[in-house]
Amino acid sequence: MLSHVYVGINNFEPSLAFYKAVMVTLGTRLRFVDASRPWAAWQPAEGARPLFIIGAPYDGQAADSGNGQMVALMASSRAMVDRAYDAARAHGGICEGAPGLRPQYHANYYGAYFRDPDGNKLAVVCHEPQSE
Repeated sequence: MLSHVYVGINNFEPSLAFYKAVMVTLGTRLRFVDASRPWAAWQPAEGARPLFIIGAPYDGQAADSGNGQMVALMASSRAMVDRAYDAARAHGGICEGAPGLRPQYHANYYGAYFRDPDGNKLAVVCHEPQSE
């Protein structure tokens, strides 16, 4: 359904370190990095899309996190959610909701919420039951 998601950032190097740490826990691979632009993108381990891109806004203005805007990244296990959350926190992420079940969404919704160094809200979510 999605081609790509573009998240605006202001400070490339800290943001790149933050997203590298989070995205590796989700099994994605870095597709490109261009510090001169600046931007970077990740893609699924298998396949070319969807892309997750961070970069300076195209209009040249400062990036600003939107109120009510959130990007939710898919995890294949609850342990993966935990690892992504820990990586985010270790690289300057701000907690918006520790990993845990959110049964108000559905019985197996296990997610964590955090903000990146620029204030963009992210979630990492697993929709599968706990594996044995």
